[in-house]
Amino acid sequence: MTGQAGLQGLSIGAWQQESLDIDSALERLQQRVSAQEPRIQALVEEEGRFDRLRSDIATSQPGPLTRVPIGIKDIFHVEGLETRAGSRLPVAELSGDEADSVAALKRAGGVILGKTVSTEFAYFAPGPTGNPHNPAHTPGGSSSGSAAAVAAGYCPLALGTQTIGSISRPASFCGVVGFKPTYGRISLGGVIPLSPSLDHVGLFADSVSDAAVAASILCSDWTQVQSAGRPVLGIPRGPYLEEVSRPALDHFRDLCSGLQSMGWEVRPTGLFDDFSDIEARHQTIMAAEFARVHQDWYTRFGELYHPRTRELIERGRDISETQLVAALDDKSRFRETLEEQTARAGIDLWLSPAAPGPAPAGLESTGDPVMNLPWTQAGLPTLSLPAGNVTGLPMGLQVTGRWTADEDLLTWCHGLETALGRMR
Repeated sequence: MTGQAGLQGLSIGAWQQESLDIDSALERLQQRVSAQEPRIQALVEEEGRFDRLRSDIATSQPGPLTRVPIGIKDIFHVEGLETRAGSRLPVAELSGDEADSVAALKRAGGVILGKTVSTEFAYFAPGPTGNPHNPAHTPGGSSSGSAAAVAAGYCPLALGTQTIGSISRPASFCGVVGFKPTYGRISLGGVIPLSPSLDHVGLFADSVSDAAVAASILCSDWTQVQSAGRPVLGIPRGPYLEEVSRPALDHFRDLCSGLQSMGWEVRPTGLFDDFSDIEARHQTIMAAEFARVHQDWYTRFGELYHPRTRELIERGRDISETQLVAALDDKSRFRETLEEQTARAGIDLWLSPAAPGPAPAGLESTGDPVMNLPWTQAGLPTLSLPAGNVTGLPMGLQVTGRWTADEDLLTWCHGLETALGRMR
């Protein structure tokens, strides 16, 4: 359960138990979607969705996700479903083979609830989705529909992507768990890219346990671990935390104090002194790569792009190959430096607010991903955990692990999830 604003979450185990009577379970799920979707608009419209879902369940494979409905962000290709990517480009232009991640979930027994709303090409031009906790507020983006679908109890799992903060931020705003793995541990095959050097496939879930089940299916070379003891938690002091609003920063400090009172070791440590340089580098890489991904489409269909997306492409076209290569080299050195700083400080997990504050009012913006940017650029695994409310809306705690230590991150976050639940 999400535990936020009275919304009823949907866990893998609860759904599998309920769906032993599949006709009754699908009828209740259809009623839930029909009642909430007019105000939330998390799903891309699909005629005959539940007839198709019933048929897919009847032919699904046995496995850890047997009969589990899963939302898929509409930049992933899914066999039998159109890919629109939140854009006005011709559908035929955006077709492709089914995403590797989607195929893996199907092999594990999962079935596709449907496509979820994405911002245009996973950038900042928003779709119609509202926050399930208050539809007058953004659910975050670009994985807007996936986060909202899990929060609204449509599905226990949903796939998303993150290039700056498109999993961690909407997970925070919608009060669900958001997992972004180490860069490259989940295949990007069959996903329309935004910036291949920064893109991560990740997921939304109702709990850490459910996120771990999905991660074990999707991540390459997954190994079950039993992390001994409690991790040392680091707080990044410096200009990074200055990006957080006062209410959210007070909330974060209260969480850290609460963890200390429960016996967790928390170490404030200077980090990201060159934060403005980190941001500028990220923007250079993203704009340059996006312009190259869209070069052919933009030449033929430029007038169909949203103005915000066009601006990114135009900016990226002015960035030379030399500038891009230099930024990518600096990105690699940044990760190495961050790993060295983490090891030197003896820190196992970094804690930070998952967003500068709760979900902003209005749907014209999906919020600021600034709190997620450095961890995404470094490619480190992160988990956004529901951590109570700020001004009446959900607020997440962002937990960052070490490079390729996704298994440790998820194992340790079971304990953090429990501790945060006690504080709430």
